[in-house]
Amino acid sequence: MDNRKLPGRYASLSEQYPEFAQAVEAMGSTAKELGPLGEKTAQLIQLAAAASIRSEGAVHSHTRPALAAGASPAEIHHALLLLVSTIGFPSVMAALSWADDILDPS
Repeated sequence: MDNRKLPGRYASLSEQYPEFAQAVEAMGSTAKELGPLGEKTAQLIQLAAAASIRSEGAVHSHTRPALAAGASPAEIHHALLLLVSTIGFPSVMAALSWADDILDPS
């Protein structure tokens, strides 16, 4: 993976522990290849999981590939809004703001 496209902390970890980073990437790739879900759906699921653990960095990190996989900003917002009955309104609002850091960086 091209380190220029990775978040700084992950790029640093990848440089310091390349074998570890490769193993993590291989595990994620293998999990995606095992099933019938398409890339866009898989990325939206990972984005929802990131929001569920209230990880700003993970929401940033999963918004980018969701966009690259063809998810529109409206689909990203909808995936997060669907979580309101599961993770609560404040958590969804936080996740939306973190996704918007990527979707509308101005």
